Amino acid sequence: MLKSLAFSAFVAVALAAGGALAVEPATMTPPMAKSGMFVNAKGMTLYTFDKDTPGKSACNGQCALNWPPALVADNAKGAGDWTIVVRDDGLKQWAYKGKPVYTWVKDAKAGDTTGDGFMNGAWHIAKP
Repeated sequence: MLKSLAFSAFVAVALAAGGALAVEPATMTPPMAKSGMFVNAKGMTLYTFDKDTPGKSACNGQCALNWPPALVADNAKGAGDWTIVVRDDGLKQWAYKGKPVYTWVKDAKAGDTTGDGFMNGAWHIAKP
């Protein structure tokens, strides 16, 4: 129930901000590697953020609207180097070797990598 409320609040904030909501659906399985980088189920590039600390996302609020977290379904389990972190909003997010992963709203199609190096190099393509 708390997770549903947190997600609803996340959606409400996003809609109030006037932007298109780019929340990724939660998945049961960790992201996959393709062409030397990690992608979500839709083939969209995943990124890591230098301001994150191991097991903790620093990308919340407006940041999470621009960099939607790769969300984890309720009964999912980590596997290998993939773990699950709990975000400040109570939602669960995939993390590779402790680093949470995100998509980038300006990547228009599968394989785009326009977020790499964004914010003076703080954002990076997530790679195996």
